[in-house]
Amino acid sequence: MGVIRVEDVKRTFGNLVGIDSPSLKEKQMAEYMKRMFRQIGIELWEDDSGRVTKSNAGNLYGFVRGSGGEAPVLLSAHMDTVMPGYGKKAVFEEDGTVRSDGTTVLGADDLAGITAIYHAVKAVRERGSGHRDFELLFTTGEELYCKGAKAFDYGKLKSRRAYVLDLSGRIGEAAYAAPTILSFSAKLTGRAAHAGFCPENGINALRAAAEAVTRLPQGRIDEITTANIGRISGGEGVNIVASACVVEGEIRSLEHRKALALLKRYRETFARTAGAFGAGLDWEENIDIEAYETSLESDTVLEYRKAAEMAGIKAGFSKTFGGSDNNVFAQHGIEGLVVAPSMNEVHSCGEYGNIFEMTSVAEILVHLLEQV
Repeated sequence: MGVIRVEDVKRTFGNLVGIDSPSLKEKQMAEYMKRMFRQIGIELWEDDSGRVTKSNAGNLYGFVRGSGGEAPVLLSAHMDTVMPGYGKKAVFEEDGTVRSDGTTVLGADDLAGITAIYHAVKAVRERGSGHRDFELLFTTGEELYCKGAKAFDYGKLKSRRAYVLDLSGRIGEAAYAAPTILSFSAKLTGRAAHAGFCPENGINALRAAAEAVTRLPQGRIDEITTANIGRISGGEGVNIVASACVVEGEIRSLEHRKALALLKRYRETFARTAGAFGAGLDWEENIDIEAYETSLESDTVLEYRKAAEMAGIKAGFSKTFGGSDNNVFAQHGIEGLVVAPSMNEVHSCGEYGNIFEMTSVAEILVHLLEQV
């Protein structure tokens, strides 16, 4: 292609990594990105979603008019990174691999996505060979169950198709389905008593919670569903009958109704067990994101396959058990894929990407945008 230079991609990614942008603290990143895109003639508008998300920045949105032809598409990535994310440094290796210095995450999730989008947009602007209308959306708080995406005003979007650059794995891979994720908290309330003098006067909330947990299926429930008890806390001391216990966990399923049915089973089991022990139950549950599946026969998939082939990369399609902003987009009638931009071992200090791969992903996006 000759337009996207690896050294430019390396410089952009390194600059982005050097900006601290933990979830809900994306202001520096947002300001830098507005300046970065303005230099190539793209204005990014910052919304007021921070009022809802409590981030110190809003989502960034841009619309770029093209020469007509194909339907407009949305390119999206998120600005936040997980912790530890302060003081990140990009360490580049000769083969294009880039890592952190080992004390923080790298932030390729999702700075690799931002980098690929930026260089694709820059390339189509420089080439001047014509491109479709497209939109850009860079969100806040994605790592916190897509807070920014949930707070965006979807009345602004013209696109009914989206490509979200936020998937681990080899480049060319795209996720066409992702799960519903439900979280829950069961607070059991018993009655405290001295464990030595009068334990019979107490109601042990820990024991009631343990009984409920042992009655519930956990781990891989079936090929499309998982459930996990992730945290149990409670009790006041080893010589006190525990008066309270909190059990927290999550359920995931590629079928929304199946996730809801399993959550109902969890809730009813805790209620029955608490009642049998004479304990109280305060139950909280939340639908964090909802499942979607994009047809493999859709134009969204067919255009991505064609663009990848034009860039010399083999497209692959799979289902994922991780959520992304695409889950939220789907609830607003936007059909999408989640595309791998070169991020591996994410959410760890061993995270890494590859500059040559990011360049290739940008080339895929160029071919997507130039399908007019």
